[in-house]
Amino acid sequence: MSITPEPKLISGNANLPLAKAITRRMTMHRGAPIGLVEARVERFNDQEIFVEVFENVRGEDMFIIQSTSNPANDNLMELLIMADALRRSSALRITAVIPYFGYARQDRRSKARTPISAKLVANMIVEAGVERVLTMDLHAAQIQGFFDIPVDNLYASPVFALDIQTQFRDRMDQVMVVSPDVGGVARARELAKRIVAPLAIVDKRREKAGEVSEMTVIGDVTDRVCIIIDDMCDTAGTLCKAADILIENGASEVHAYTTHGVLSGPAVERITKSQLKSMVITDTIAATEAVKATPNIRIIPTAPVFAQAILNIWNGTSVSSLFEIPTLEPIYEGQFGK
Repeated sequence: MSITPEPKLISGNANLPLAKAITRRMTMHRGAPIGLVEARVERFNDQEIFVEVFENVRGEDMFIIQSTSNPANDNLMELLIMADALRRSSALRITAVIPYFGYARQDRRSKARTPISAKLVANMIVEAGVERVLTMDLHAAQIQGFFDIPVDNLYASPVFALDIQTQFRDRMDQVMVVSPDVGGVARARELAKRIVAPLAIVDKRREKAGEVSEMTVIGDVTDRVCIIIDDMCDTAGTLCKAADILIENGASEVHAYTTHGVLSGPAVERITKSQLKSMVITDTIAATEAVKATPNIRIIPTAPVFAQAILNIWNGTSVSSLFEIPTLEPIYEGQFGK
């Protein structure tokens, strides 16, 4: 049982639209207004970050909403400094809601004399005073073990499954889920199981970092509606090449579902000119105007599931219940045209 009347939310500058959407959903669920704690997150002339919280947070259950997306270092420092400000203001508990967890790709030593930056970031977050982390689709599941505090990792897969079952309702028998690499097979298999679809894999080989020299499709994709599933899309090079090879192997259409739309560099241009009929991303990273204007990119909101997860944490109830479609359907009622 919570000892505070309502959970309190505060946001950095990384993704204010998502933070406001979460408060709106929580207001609807609670039947009482829940807004963002008034604060200022500013920079001095030399770009040092300064945070001032204008409301009393003593004894409050605080939730900081902040993705550590581009600019990753600035957004990470905002998160750490906000946590320190809340800790020094005697907040009862501080939960970091990190929809997109940056530095997650550096989860192991890939070669000699390289860092494990994801572990370093985890250490800094804990040291800043955060007592719990809520995130979505970590690039590597073992990152949860880098923390000595509870980490709740939500999944976009159930939400994607709801969307796919709506968008392709008349031809689900043609749908095939595709993993863009061997490392993502577990994620693709889990989605395939949810929507009762077969699975294929695109095996890629690299001659050097950042360059794919050869791709091979494992599985028969002839006349299939292929849905590529991945946790993030950065420059979209691999994704677009995977779409090309699937079409070459007889696929009738190729669509992509990606949780985190990093979409840096030439990504938007590549997607626009690619064989992808559509690409679906979530709003864990604030979309740029270029992304919003791209006709074959569609954005699915994550505010409903994050709002419910925050309420469950505050109430001390199950977060894992949100991994199941029957739990998510009422949360997303009307979102997918059902």
